[in-house]
Amino acid sequence: MVEEGEDISAFESFTIEDAGGAQAPPAEKPKEEAPEKSEKPAPAATPAPVAKESDSTGGRLETSLDRIKKAPKADAAKPAAGAAAPAGAAAPSYEDIPASSMRKTIAQRLKDSMNQNPHFFVSTTLSVTKLLKLRESLNASGNGQYKLSVNDFLIKACAVACKKIPAVNSSWREVDGQVVIRQFSTVDVSVAVATPSGLMTPIVTNADSKGLTSISNQVKDLGKRARDGKLKPDEYQGGTFTISNMGMNAAVERFTAVINPPQAGILAVGTTRKVAIPVETEEGTVTEWDDQIVVTASFDHKVVDGAVGGEWIRELKKVVENPLEMML
Repeated sequence: MVEEGEDISAFESFTIEDAGGAQAPPAEKPKEEAPEKSEKPAPAATPAPVAKESDSTGGRLETSLDRIKKAPKADAAKPAAGAAAPAGAAAPSYEDIPASSMRKTIAQRLKDSMNQNPHFFVSTTLSVTKLLKLRESLNASGNGQYKLSVNDFLIKACAVACKKIPAVNSSWREVDGQVVIRQFSTVDVSVAVATPSGLMTPIVTNADSKGLTSISNQVKDLGKRARDGKLKPDEYQGGTFTISNMGMNAAVERFTAVINPPQAGILAVGTTRKVAIPVETEEGTVTEWDDQIVVTASFDHKVVDGAVGGEWIRELKKVVENPLEMML
């Protein structure tokens, strides 16, 4: 529709096709220089893409590379909570065993001992050739009434050494708000025993005044009842010194032990081994075999000075290597 007053000459060539009727064929493109003719016709030209105005408000156009950088990485994806393990995944290779009350108590006491007691260690090698011969002779004369072990002799030897060096037979305590070192007049030797529930330390009371057969019988009884879980609290709580013997395991040459609080000392005993030693005789130097045990004492430095620990080891070595002194 033409408004009044407008020039209609501009619409003189307007046709029905211009109003949406049949389309006129597109105008031919200007001809370029014709290439050399070939037997095959040239492929039809691909229509040029139609340019579309960007919806952007003026910012930089986002490229395909930008979209790739923004995409989340595959290995950063997190599985949904409670998702099942992938097929073929290995099953757990461990078992969680609940700790018993006994195990928790043992763990706490040993942790407290290491944290609160400054340990120091003194080792020596004991010749037990004479001791083994005495043991064999005593057992042979016992007519089956008793059977002494090397550990029985070592318990007695520890008690003798503690009587001679009483500073080791002591403990660090607090009484009525005052810190004291309690020195005991009798030696109660705690003996480490492995049980299904963990390590226990039944006590051989008054070991310093008991004979070897009495010590042997008490150790056997306490050990059996410890493994059966039938010890009374006062039979494993207390003690003034501890011995831990792993000599029955031939692979254990030596080891160190954690102090059994509130005690101030513990002796760790390794296995017996034969060692070749030179011996001077009238005919010259000859080689003999000596049965030896390596022992290591752990001391609480709050109670026992280094020199005192060394004196205790010397007394122990003296009585073990001259075992007849235990009979006095």
